[in-house]
Amino acid sequence: MSPLGRRPPAAVAGLLSAGVAPFDDQEMDVKRTLTRTALLAGVAALVWGTAACGAEGTASDSGSSAVSSTGGDAVGGVGSSVSSDNGTSSEEPFGEDCAAVPANGEGSSTGMTDDPVATAAGNTPALSTLVRAVLQANLVDTLNSAQDVTVLAPANPAFEAVPPDALQAVLADDAQLAALLSHHVIEGRLAPDELAGTHPTLGGDQVTIEGAGEVFTVAGTMTGTPASVVCGNVQTSNATVYVVDQVLTPARG
Repeated sequence: MSPLGRRPPAAVAGLLSAGVAPFDDQEMDVKRTLTRTALLAGVAALVWGTAACGAEGTASDSGSSAVSSTGGDAVGGVGSSVSSDNGTSSEEPFGEDCAAVPANGEGSSTGMTDDPVATAAGNTPALSTLVRAVLQANLVDTLNSAQDVTVLAPANPAFEAVPPDALQAVLADDAQLAALLSHHVIEGRLAPDELAGTHPTLGGDQVTIEGAGEVFTVAGTMTGTPASVVCGNVQTSNATVYVVDQVLTPARG
């Protein structure tokens, strides 16, 4: 399996640049705005409600906020315990690809507990392609302001696996991109023993997760191959994150 932190190949990077500026080119601007984004998220205390079909809450004005990306050595991460909304205590992150989480700094599994989810993802090189998509869809403030969510976060290789024409079509339509990203966000923080089942997403639809223990899969992806959780139960200040190896897609009704 490809390491989480592997950058997209040139062909995919070229596609992404059509809708989103290369991540390295944005890095200086991103770092300048990271503090402002985190402060706005803390003050706003808003719930993501941009999607259709009755998702509760109000959306923030997304604007042009950005998140940062930092490097780091690849080692296994250790997270602190965080209580789920039913009072159960979560355990440490699990999964073979947790080895790609930086050892130290804001992008480490310990450092991410202090940051809201979009900012934490921006500090994680393994999620840089997802961060570019979130930036393009203007969802940084919205994600950072969400209260208690579970995020199924596609790692960089998940985007590499999408056929180029399909990826380009999504990136060319910001509304479609926002709907796709919201399908990856589940209402409420789910501990591993709560993850299996059918859950409402912030896109107003549902996602079904199968499995138990530390092995979980999700059907309904852009490639047709079920997604697997490759690094799970990563905590941020407002979300529990399960990194997956495929990009999910909402069911067409």
